Amino acid sequence: QLQASGGGLVQAGGSLRLSCAASGLTFSSQNVGWFRQAPGKEREFVAFISWSGGSTYYADSVKGRFAISRDSAKNTAYLQMNSLKPEDTAVYYCAARADGRNYWRGEAYTYWGQGTLVTVSS
Repeated sequence: QLQASGGGLVQAGGSLRLSCAASGLTFSSQNVGWFRQAPGKEREFVAFISWSGGSTYYADSVKGRFAISRDSAKNTAYLQMNSLKPEDTAVYYCAARADGRNYWRGEAYTYWGQGTLVTVSS
């Protein structure tokens, strides 16, 4: 019900835009989070956008470089990633949930996409 795409190989300093397309759910009422998991590491929170788009939150590690947005008419959320660093290399997942509390907790999300790999070379 969530399909993440847009990953790839990019050099350090470059940009990528990830997309998260939803189907089979009322996307306009869902809060959306992006998470990532690097090899050998725990999954971590990256960014969150509320159902209305009025609230956004970011992990400190990506603040000022990444921007989350959504287009509910297209049932799609986005993660614009700029000034990428090698440490941003990970599989990125989008997730959705109706409740916006504790947005940084992955286990609180109902729907998950399959992940898209982002590799940043130095």
